[in-house]
Amino acid sequence: MTILRTVTTTVFGLALMGAVFAPGAKADAWNRKSSITFSAPVEIPGVHLKGWGVLPAGTYVFKVLDSQSDRHIVQIFNQDETQCYATILAIPNYRLKATDKTVVTFRERPAGEPEALRAWFYPGRNWGEEFVYPKARAVELAKTANTPVLFVADEFPVEVLEPVVPVSHPVVVQLKQAPVMAVQPTGEPVQLAAVVTPPPAVEMAPDAAPTTLAAVLPQTSSWLPLIAMCGLLALGGALVLGRMQKHVG
Repeated sequence: MTILRTVTTTVFGLALMGAVFAPGAKADAWNRKSSITFSAPVEIPGVHLKGWGVLPAGTYVFKVLDSQSDRHIVQIFNQDETQCYATILAIPNYRLKATDKTVVTFRERPAGEPEALRAWFYPGRNWGEEFVYPKARAVELAKTANTPVLFVADEFPVEVLEPVVPVSHPVVVQLKQAPVMAVQPTGEPVQLAAVVTPPPAVEMAPDAAPTTLAAVLPQTSSWLPLIAMCGLLALGGALVLGRMQKHVG
């Protein structure tokens, strides 16, 4: 009977181990969902919901809608994620030291005017999102902040009517294909490569994830051999247990 108890304990232990080590699928790892609270109004770039070019003080949710090697599409939602306020083109931006908290940076503005959103960094990452402004606004911000500002060379609508903009929306398709440049404080446009250092492929590999959770599930495939092995061991143990029960009987 002691042997029977040992085999039974082993079988249940292996089954439990398989359940414990099977990771849950979480969207936050690739869409970098972040809840951010602004204590004052903030100007945002990109294509925004009509009347929301400046976000009032409050809490908002930032998420990556689509990710490519050299650019991302970021969306800003209300706190309960029922309405999208902006769909923004962003270029990978580097910081020397990663932090364990979400960081948002702004561009200098004259006193009394809303801060202008510059970049968003997800916790633990050196590469964040530097936001791209319409050309006319980028020229103004570059002069005020005395630093280059990224801009979209093509003309895009400033506002949309839909409360939620999906990845298939024409505006998103345009943003993914639009040429991006930078403007110097002097007003002179320069190529993006002159002011932005492209990240190495190894850094951006995780960001190549598609825009649905189902598409990132293969990233957990490395756990499948362990789970399969546990299942086979549990099955083998059950067979041994059955034979020993017949023998005892």
